[in-house]
Amino acid sequence: MVSFILRRILVSILILIAASFLMYVMVGYSADPLQDLTSSNSPNKQQLINARVSLLDLDVPPPLRWVLWLGGVAKCAIPFANACDLGSTVSKAQVVDILPNALAATVQLVTFALVLAILLGVTIGIITALRQYSGLDNTVTFVSFFLYSLPAFLVAVLLKEFVAIGFNDFLRDPVIGSVALVVIGLVIGAIWQSLLGGDGRRRLVVFLVSGLATSGVLLLMSATGWFMHPGLGAIPIIVLVAAIALGSATLLAGLRNRRALITAGINAAIAIVAYFTLQPLFDISSAGTLFILALATAAVGLVSGFLAGGYDRGQNMRVGLITALLSGAVVLLDRFMQSWGDLLTATNGRPIATVGSKTPGLSGDVWLGGLDAFAHLTLPTIALLLISFAGYTRYSRAGMLEVLSLDYIRTARAKGLPERTVIVRHAFRNMLIPLTTLVAFDVGALLGGAIITEKVFAIPGMGSLFNAGLQRGDLNPVMGYFLIVAAMAITFNFLADMAYAGLDPRVRIR
Repeated sequence: MVSFILRRILVSILILIAASFLMYVMVGYSADPLQDLTSSNSPNKQQLINARVSLLDLDVPPPLRWVLWLGGVAKCAIPFANACDLGSTVSKAQVVDILPNALAATVQLVTFALVLAILLGVTIGIITALRQYSGLDNTVTFVSFFLYSLPAFLVAVLLKEFVAIGFNDFLRDPVIGSVALVVIGLVIGAIWQSLLGGDGRRRLVVFLVSGLATSGVLLLMSATGWFMHPGLGAIPIIVLVAAIALGSATLLAGLRNRRALITAGINAAIAIVAYFTLQPLFDISSAGTLFILALATAAVGLVSGFLAGGYDRGQNMRVGLITALLSGAVVLLDRFMQSWGDLLTATNGRPIATVGSKTPGLSGDVWLGGLDAFAHLTLPTIALLLISFAGYTRYSRAGMLEVLSLDYIRTARAKGLPERTVIVRHAFRNMLIPLTTLVAFDVGALLGGAIITEKVFAIPGMGSLFNAGLQRGDLNPVMGYFLIVAAMAITFNFLADMAYAGLDPRVRIR
């Protein structure tokens, strides 16, 4: 294992050096960092040109200049020396100073998009695989390929027009009309009956119940002014937490597993108690406080699963962890929603932003700041999610179909195992193997920044840094971008190789 890791690190370093040389030389010869000055009418134009040539070593040929740049990069490997030097931009800013901000903006943008794409894509892919060639399968296939074929800039523009502007206009008079209620109810009913399936009678019952329930809830929200002053409240939180506990235990262990039900129930009860007792703490909380609470929540879930786990502690620890984290997320969601009125006031009644990553000059606590960041990142996150969703759906569907046709799945069913056990404990893990490569590739690519999405929504991330550097002929920011993206791509591909050994016992690293 150690020799494998060392060989991979050595090979990765050599690949990174060779690729950086090619990138530096190609960009160096194709871009002109003096273009803006040579076309300038400034009286001290020559002095400005000489200063930039001296600053960026433009009198040195690109291959030799790459050696100088590589020497500055090598200083980054010296721990605690604080001597990392990636060069300067044409505006005399240090690249090591602007890279962290750009990377933070990109990570903030792509994290939720990637997580949601994986969760939704894998879940829907599994469901469509279990109902192969059904109406749901054909519909999801059509929607997935349709979304995948849409250009990123078109998705972004449509979201800005119909989601941001439309919803902000709706908030002027947040009342849902009767026609809209009927249409939404019909659409939701059709989706639920397709998901749950069954015979005609069952589909009709699900369609009517879900459609009427959706229309009724929306009518109540419209009548009570919920869109202006949203919140979950005690009773909905109790219902949601109980549903999360029951769903987690049922999915991972089954209703007959009493220990799993006890573990989920303990974590649900703790979450409900925390909702009532932690409100004063929430009022004075910071981001650090929320992080500590998240760690404590995960610890409670794992410990409760371990203590109540019995012979299958690993399974019950997973039940406790998922129940605790999802229940805690519901409690935090309610607290964030309580700051909606303050955000409406700060944004003049138009909270869903179309540009930027935060409202300029906005000051407030962690709840208002987090809600503002959410409002700014909602549209770009949806844009990236819609594009990535198709890939995960198709890969997970194909992987599940392949696994379900294998001999050991037929053997598990022949032994009389419940279908939930066959899918969750036998098929699901092996279905994840081909997805590992896709996830590793996506993480590395998305950390490079969604260039088009960041451009449309004016987010100062890695993609914007790369695009601006190319347009200005600014080589050092482009190479800083390349260094981060290449290092992340190599790292996550290495982690994918390591993950194969954990997912597939047939794989051994020697």
